[in-house]
Amino acid sequence: MKQIVDSVMDWVEVRMPVSKLYKEHMADYYAPKNFNFWYYFGSLALFVLVNQLLTGIWLTMYYTPSGGEAFNSIEYIMRDVEYGWLLRYLHSTGATAFFVVIYLHMFRGMMYGSYKSPRELVWLFGMGIYGVLMGEAFFGYLLPWGQMSYWGAQVILSLVGAVPIVGDDIALWVRGDYVISGVTLNRFFALHVVALPIVLLGLIAMHLFALHEVGSSNPDGVEIKEKKDSEGIPLDGIPFHPYYTVKDIMGVVVFLIVFCSVVFFFPSGGGLILEGPNFEPSNALKTPEHIAPVWYFTPYYSVLRAVPNKLGGVIAMGGAIAFLFVLPWLDRSPVKSIRYKGWMSKFALTAFVVSFLILGYLGTQAPTPGKTLAAQIFTIIYFLFFILMPFYTTMEKTKPVPERVTG
Repeated sequence: MKQIVDSVMDWVEVRMPVSKLYKEHMADYYAPKNFNFWYYFGSLALFVLVNQLLTGIWLTMYYTPSGGEAFNSIEYIMRDVEYGWLLRYLHSTGATAFFVVIYLHMFRGMMYGSYKSPRELVWLFGMGIYGVLMGEAFFGYLLPWGQMSYWGAQVILSLVGAVPIVGDDIALWVRGDYVISGVTLNRFFALHVVALPIVLLGLIAMHLFALHEVGSSNPDGVEIKEKKDSEGIPLDGIPFHPYYTVKDIMGVVVFLIVFCSVVFFFPSGGGLILEGPNFEPSNALKTPEHIAPVWYFTPYYSVLRAVPNKLGGVIAMGGAIAFLFVLPWLDRSPVKSIRYKGWMSKFALTAFVVSFLILGYLGTQAPTPGKTLAAQIFTIIYFLFFILMPFYTTMEKTKPVPERVTG
């Protein structure tokens, strides 16, 4: 039997060098030995992606993408399909979990300068993944065809109309109709299930290949490839497998405890994961009392509402995302990690995180003059983080970076 297996593996190896790929990206891929808690979230993002793909495939088997049947098919999944409620909760909670781990993964990159040379492409591919994820989440948001799905999509798509001259035509093309209808639902279903997942998987592959080409960053910002032994092995590196695969498995176990607690005991997340109005069928004649997107969009929604002019709000919202893409060229600091940057960078990053969190909260609330003023103040703080970065990263005094990782 062993001879047969070895023969089959040899046959495969000649045509597709599996062992070579395994060695390059696992066994012989040396990662810094000082990874900490913040390095769990990349692998967790991959784990959640698998959950979303598997549960999404099963949900599409019972979902009907038509204006007249979409909401009823969700009810059918929840009530009549065996374990259908579990599949839906795994998928809806997974969407929230995806953005939680992605935001923490991005924060780690900003904290340790993972976007700086030679990892600019790694960051750009990562931001591309983030952009596609937002599109994926938005298109999926309409699929339950509930009140908040319908009216949330109505508000977001109306923003396209703010584009001068061609805005109305683009909005009509996106909707496929003069109003959001079953045609729109079909288009969004196709994009959510087929088009964007293909793009997402491609970007993830490029993100990982680019990462393994230049090597992982670390909390010290030290390039471990610069110090090698006589055999070419980084002195401060350890094989990714088995050391970090075991570490990541432990992270997955802890994550699953939290994730399953939400799925089984708090599936609606207090209205943050599944909003109350979304348990009502969509009704074009009945507007919900307060329309707000899902929590992971609310920081940008606050930026949108902070600007009185509609077109200006759309530009500001787009700029809030676009600035993240150019981060590698805004940071002029001679060091990568926040450990060795000056007080100005630490203060700026703290202010940025606080402003992002507060904008996220304000986006879930009905607008009032006071909350609008607060959104405007924190929007300014958000943008100042990027606009002033070339100056404070150049002016501040940094600490000397060690030649080897410190643990």
